[in-house]
Amino acid sequence: MDVALENCPALVLNADFRPLSYFPLSVWPWQDAVKATLMGRVNTVAEYDRVIRSPNLEIPLPSVVSLKEYIRPAERPAFTRFNVFLRDRFTCQYSGQRLPAHELTFDHVIPRSRGGRTSWENVVTASSAYNLAKANRTPEEAGMHLRTKPRQPDTWELIENGRAFPPNFLHESWGDYLYWDTELVE
Repeated sequence: MDVALENCPALVLNADFRPLSYFPLSVWPWQDAVKATLMGRVNTVAEYDRVIRSPNLEIPLPSVVSLKEYIRPAERPAFTRFNVFLRDRFTCQYSGQRLPAHELTFDHVIPRSRGGRTSWENVVTASSAYNLAKANRTPEEAGMHLRTKPRQPDTWELIENGRAFPPNFLHESWGDYLYWDTELVE
């Protein structure tokens, strides 16, 4: 049974053979992987069991590619809602409950109305229920306890945290390049 090409993404590795990112996992659509291969920007590391044909060319479909030039990760990750969730491992910092991203909010420890800034050091992941219960108060005033003190993570911490959340699709050829926090199968 042939798999649709749309279901054949390529895992993208940096020149050191580590994924550019774990969460979201660095993948390219098959068209981008083929184009980068033909342009000489990547090395094909593993292939799907199929080929792409044109009138004068046949190329194995890449399943894993590595960049020829190393891209140095940013030392300080961008302050985004998603990166706050990733720093806090998608866990409400008041209840300790891990939730899907669509059920999370971010909470200002010192409310903005009281001069609290939107920064790594003042924002935590919270469930909607806990965020509403805390309202316009500090955690102490609301009788709530923070699980961890908010702080700026480094890029490597976010990469490690991202490894705990494998995506739904993992091609077997990707296994040697991904190290998930899951039990290995014999």
